[in-house]
Amino acid sequence: MPASPALIAAWARSAVAPHGGAFRSLHAHEIGAPVLQALLQRAGLPAEAVDAMVLGNALGAGGNPARMLALAAGLPERCAALSVDTQCCAGLDAVSMAVGLLASGQASVVVAGGVEAWSRAPIRHIRPLHAHEQPVAYERPPFAPDPARDPDLLQSAADYASQHGISRAVQDAYAVHSHQQAMQHQTTLATEIVPVQGLLHDAYPRALSPERAARMPLALKGAVADACSLSTLAVSPKADGAALVLLATPEACAQWGLKPRADWVASASVGGDSCAPMLSAQTAALAAMQRAGVGSAQSLHAVELHDAFAVQGLAFCAALGLAPEHINRRGGGLARGHPIGASGAIALVRVLADLAHNGVAGARGLAAVAGAGGIGAAAVVERL
Repeated sequence: MPASPALIAAWARSAVAPHGGAFRSLHAHEIGAPVLQALLQRAGLPAEAVDAMVLGNALGAGGNPARMLALAAGLPERCAALSVDTQCCAGLDAVSMAVGLLASGQASVVVAGGVEAWSRAPIRHIRPLHAHEQPVAYERPPFAPDPARDPDLLQSAADYASQHGISRAVQDAYAVHSHQQAMQHQTTLATEIVPVQGLLHDAYPRALSPERAARMPLALKGAVADACSLSTLAVSPKADGAALVLLATPEACAQWGLKPRADWVASASVGGDSCAPMLSAQTAALAAMQRAGVGSAQSLHAVELHDAFAVQGLAFCAALGLAPEHINRRGGGLARGHPIGASGAIALVRVLADLAHNGVAGARGLAAVAGAGGIGAAAVVERL
C-alpha cells in the first residue's frame, strides 16, 4: 500500500447542464445528493463511514452547502461539513483541503468536490446605507480592492488575446475541437456520469463547422470586432453540475475494504496577477508539477484544464509546452460549460477517469483551474 495519506477510492459527477436547462429547478444539494450516493455505492462504502464532507460552491451566497449536501445524501449527523468558496477554484481546492484533513489525522474518510446550481443562485443586492435608498443589485462581487486591478473577466481575456495576437479564428478552432472531442467520446464520458433529472450526458456540446463558428456573435456586448475578438463560442457558458471524489487513509481503506484506484501526489493553490486571472491556472500547474517531481508536462498521461476561455487554453498550452490537442482530450470546459464551484472538481474527475480508462500503473495526470481575482489551483494524481 502506498505511503500517501490520501488515496482516492472512487469518483463521480453529474452531467453538466446549461444555465436554465435540465437542472434549473434544483438547488445545489439536490444536484449533489444523487452523485454522492452513487459515489458511495461505487466504492461499496456505507454512509456512516464518512467522517467529513468538504464542498466547493461559489454562488450559494452563504449558509453551508456542504452540510446541506451531507444531510440530503444521508451521511451521518456526526459528519463534519466544510464549505469552500474560492470561486472557480473551489471544487479543486476542496479536495486539497480534504487531503489536509486526512494528513492531519482529523478524518479517515472524506468526500470532497464541488457543486453549483447557477440556475438557482440567489439574486444579490448591496444593502443601502440610508432608509430612503434602495438596495442595489449586482452580478459579481469585487475580487480585488482596487477596481483598476479587478477587470471584467471577459475583458481581461479579450485584452490578452489582442496583446498576444491570438486571432478569433485560432480561438474558435480550439473551441470547435473541444466540442468535437466531447461529442466523439460521449459514450466513454457516460461511465463517470451519475444520472440526475434523467440527464445522462453533458448537454451543451454540439457539432460545429468552422463556417458556423465564424457566425457566432461577439462575447462582449458593444465590443468593436477585430481579428482577436472573443466569440461566444470561445467562452465557457454558465452551467449547473456536481463532481465528487472519495478519499481515505491507507488504514481506512483496509478497515472498510476499499480498493484505492489513485494516489494524491501533490497540489498547489496560488495567487497571481489579478489583472490577468486566467493565467493563474498555469502558475498553479507548474507549482504542482514541481512539488510532484514532474519535470515535463509531456510526461503526463492526462492533462485537464477548465478552460473558461479558448485563449486561456492556448496560453496554458504554451506555458506548459503542450500542443492544444494534448489537453482535455474528451472535451473541456468550453464544450461542457462552467458550473463555477464544481468546474475544478470536474477536471479532476476527468483526469481520474482517463487514467482508469487508458493509463497504466504509475501513470500521472494533472488537473488545473483559474479563478477570479488571480488565483489558481492544480493537482497531480497517480494511477495505482
